Amino acid sequence: MPGVYRRGSRYVVAYRDPSGTQRRRTAKTLAEAWALKAELTTDVHRGEYREQSRLTLAEYADEWLRTYTGRTSRGIRQTTLDEYAADLRGHILPVLGRRLLSDIEPRDVKILAADLAAGGRRPATVRAIMSPVKALFATALEDGLIRINPCAGMRLPGGTTPDRHARALTEDELAGLLAETPVEWRILVRFLSQTGLRTSEMRALRWSDIDLEARRVRVRRRFYMGTEDAPKSRYAIRDVPISKTFADEMRGYRSRSDYPGDGDLVFCTKLGTTLDSQNFLNRVVRPAAIRAGVSWAGVHTLRHTCASMLFRSGWNAKHVQMLLGHHSPAFTLSTYVHLMPDDLPEPVFREDLVSDQAAERQSARGRLRLVP
Repeated sequence: MPGVYRRGSRYVVAYRDPSGTQRRRTAKTLAEAWALKAELTTDVHRGEYREQSRLTLAEYADEWLRTYTGRTSRGIRQTTLDEYAADLRGHILPVLGRRLLSDIEPRDVKILAADLAAGGRRPATVRAIMSPVKALFATALEDGLIRINPCAGMRLPGGTTPDRHARALTEDELAGLLAETPVEWRILVRFLSQTGLRTSEMRALRWSDIDLEARRVRVRRRFYMGTEDAPKSRYAIRDVPISKTFADEMRGYRSRSDYPGDGDLVFCTKLGTTLDSQNFLNRVVRPAAIRAGVSWAGVHTLRHTCASMLFRSGWNAKHVQMLLGHHSPAFTLSTYVHLMPDDLPEPVFREDLVSDQAAERQSARGRLRLVP
C-alpha cells in the first residue's frame, strides 16, 4: 500500500490531512499500518478527520482540572475537583502522565485499575480513584483530542459486590461494643448508631443544629478536607429524628460539657476543636471493637448498623434513604439490605388480613349467640 513503509521495528503511515499537509503516524505491525492508512484516508474524504493531540496526559490533566465544570447541569463542587486533582496526581499521572493522550489504550487503563486493586484497596476506593480518569477522557473525546475513549464500557475490578467491611452490628454486638467503649465516648458511639450521620457531618455538628425538644438533628454542613463545607449533596441536607430516651441523654451530655454554647461543637476535643476521625477510629472504636469480639467493625459500621435497625423496625426504603441522605431509595436498598438477611420485616399479605378479619368477625358473632 502506497504511503506505508517500515522504519526500525515499527511501520510508518504517511498521509495528507484536509489542508494538504503531509503527516505521519506509526503502527506496530504491517496489518495495523494498512488498517490505519485506510481509516485515515476514509476520514479525510468524509470530512471526519481529526488530528490527534500531541498533549501528554499530564499536560491535558492540568488544563482539564482548570476548566472542567462537570458533566451535568448541577456542575461540580470545588471540593470534588480537589479530590480529583489529588487522585490524578497521586495515582494516575505517575504511571501514565508522560504518555500521549492519544496513545493510551483501553488495556492501559484496565491494567492501571487492576494494579490499584491489587494494592489492597477496596473496590469503592478504586472506583473513586478512577472517576476523574473516566471524566477526563470523556471530555477529551468531546474536544476532539482523541478518537476513542479508552474508558468507555470499562468494568472496574470488584464491581459492586459488597466486601467484608460492609457489615452491620446486631443489637447484642452493638451493646457489647458500647460496653467496651470508654465512658466518655459512649454517647458519640450511641449517636452515630442511632442517627446514621456520616463522620464528616458529625464533626461539623453544633448545638444550634440540635433541637432536643423536637428531637431533631439538623444536618446542614460537614467538616471535610480541613474546612467546613456544605453537605455531600443536596440530598444530605436533612432533619434526623432521635428517640425521647436519647434526647434526654443528650441533655445530660450538654449540661456536663465544657462547650455547651449554641455555636460550640457538639463532639469535640478537650480544647473545643474538631475531632480527628482517624484518631477516633484508632484510639476508641477499633480497640473497643477488638475487645467486644467484632474486630471488623469501624466507624462507618455504625452507619450500616443504623440502616439495618431501621429496616428491622419496619421503615421502608424511602424513609431510610431520607434519613441517611442518599440520592435514591434504590441505592439505599442495594447498599444496605444485604447486610443482615432478617432486617426486613415479615411481609403481610392483604388476602391474609382479609381472611383473618373475616374469621374474627365470625368468631365474634358466635360468642354473641352464646350470651343468654
